[in-house]
Amino acid sequence: MNGGRVLVAGIGNIFLGDDGFGVEVVRRLAGHPLPEGAEVTDTGVRGVHLAYQLLDGYRCVVLVDAVPGGEPPGTLRLIEVPPRPAGDPAEPPVVDGHRMTPDAVLALLDTLSVGTGAGSRPARVLVVGCEPACLDEGIGLSAPVAAAVDEAVGLVLRVVGEECAGAGSPHAEAGPAARPR
Repeated sequence: MNGGRVLVAGIGNIFLGDDGFGVEVVRRLAGHPLPEGAEVTDTGVRGVHLAYQLLDGYRCVVLVDAVPGGEPPGTLRLIEVPPRPAGDPAEPPVVDGHRMTPDAVLALLDTLSVGTGAGSRPARVLVVGCEPACLDEGIGLSAPVAAAVDEAVGLVLRVVGEECAGAGSPHAEAGPAARPR
């Protein structure tokens, strides 16, 4: 495992309005230079693929997703997912290829790690979340979420720069990365 690798993964379904937020953020990140050791991937709805990719070993993963939390639409949050306590059995993951929340991806990763003896959860898991306005069927982000994309790109670049420099991000709030559906 390369101890300094950082993965940024855009999560979401572009056919469910603001759920496509993470995908749009990583699409725009493609136009920015990243520090050595940082990778960006458009995971979309391929949460199972993301869990397998994380087996390759990353020190930090930054998940970018629509995260409802009762705030005004377009509100960004940086959330640090607490590590699972040692010896705490992982909940069996609910594997639904089109509805893999960050928590489900991490639970699947924990299960795969135990089953294969390869890889483990990254030391640090961060979520750059945006409060959605609408998760109904339809293509395109709502105005407040679309307006938050550039700010989210800047936040991801700052976090990745700090992580690659070894400083970590001191401003993340602790909390679950679950996304109610």
